[in-house]
Amino acid sequence: MIVSMVSLGCAKNLVDAERMLYLLKENGHTLTVEPGDAEIAVVNTCGFIQSAKEEAIETILELVQLKNEGTLKAIIVTGCLAERYREEMAEQFPEVDAVIGLGDEKQLCEVIRRVEEGQRVVQFSPKNELPLTGGRVLSTLPFFAYLKIAEGCSNGCTYCAIPRIRGGYRSVPMEDVLKEAQWLAENGVTELVVVAQDTTRYGEDLYGESRLPVLLTELCKIEGFRWIRVLYCYPERITDELIEVIAKEPKIVKYLDIPVQHCSGKILKAMRRGGDAESLRVLFAKLRERIPGITLRTTLMTGFPGETEEDFAELSAFVEEMRFDRMGCFSYSEEEQTVAASMPDMVEEAVRIHRAEMLTEQQMTISYALNEQRMETVTEAVIEGYDKWAECWFGRTAADAPDIDGKLFIAGTPADGYRVGQYVKVEITDMLDFDLIGEVVADESAK
Repeated sequence: MIVSMVSLGCAKNLVDAERMLYLLKENGHTLTVEPGDAEIAVVNTCGFIQSAKEEAIETILELVQLKNEGTLKAIIVTGCLAERYREEMAEQFPEVDAVIGLGDEKQLCEVIRRVEEGQRVVQFSPKNELPLTGGRVLSTLPFFAYLKIAEGCSNGCTYCAIPRIRGGYRSVPMEDVLKEAQWLAENGVTELVVVAQDTTRYGEDLYGESRLPVLLTELCKIEGFRWIRVLYCYPERITDELIEVIAKEPKIVKYLDIPVQHCSGKILKAMRRGGDAESLRVLFAKLRERIPGITLRTTLMTGFPGETEEDFAELSAFVEEMRFDRMGCFSYSEEEQTVAASMPDMVEEAVRIHRAEMLTEQQMTISYALNEQRMETVTEAVIEGYDKWAECWFGRTAADAPDIDGKLFIAGTPADGYRVGQYVKVEITDMLDFDLIGEVVADESAK
């Protein structure tokens, strides 16, 4: 069959999709990017917050339209939304031919066979049967890939449905992680992005302690990688050992994504997260001192139950003081079957959204000022593609993670001037909103 995979949500979900693509290819199916060119469409859904659920539902409805028009023969839905709502998903979308849980993704080809025979498949194996390893068909740009080092989460934040959806934290054994990383390097990946729900917890379930520093050290020994980037670090688990490894290893990008959610000790406690504004100040000061030039990204949440105007004012002042290089801000999403959903003092949705918009605007001003400071500096960047409308090449600096941060446009470059995955030294000359414009001063690819 001709099969198209639509993967929604986070990078961790994308790795699952790439493993399903591998199974499809190994079993003789033909892969296509466009659902309109396929006979079967597989939707790997996200179900983390309301906006993600809405995106998944809209995607399914679009595919249903293609099926009604006779373009598609069948639709299969899996991923977090399917795992979370199970039979309800099957009832709500009678046009969908199969709804399967995370534990059934390894049986995708068998599910397709049954669908071809005219069966409607609705099944949910134990979620811990989702494989931690396996072959992949990379769907990212050829020079970078995500390396998922753990599945699930055991942090138990009161607002989060991930443990219920994906189960408890399961680290991938280190030998398997390194084997997969070696395969990625041998297949042309030069930028490795390490991901998990909480990367700093890696290894606690297998080895009794965090082994992230050891894992990063071993990854740096693999030939071929130029940038190794670490995302989703839990602030209280960032140890001196981890900081030392990031500081000393030249391959590790001086960039950390640390979702803190809030700074109020009261709100953090209600979220079942530790710390407060002062402990976060100490952490960020230490990171900036020990890793000069580090880029810090965080994620914040507004409107959590019980958040007062005073709590929000404290958060706003914290953002102004910390001057994060990158920041995402989301309004609290009331998720059923979470502890926070039944908490008192629920903040009105309009207030939650307004507060998130205020922080976002505040960060825009900070980001603009930080970008101004980068004018006339020289930085390393990787080429991602050619913009035919702007008639220039574009890419990212080491301070920008793929898919979530800004772009760098290379001024005055001919269409045949560069190639995707090429590393160059760029002098920053201008800004375009929150993206940068620069000129290449040296080709770094051979170094």
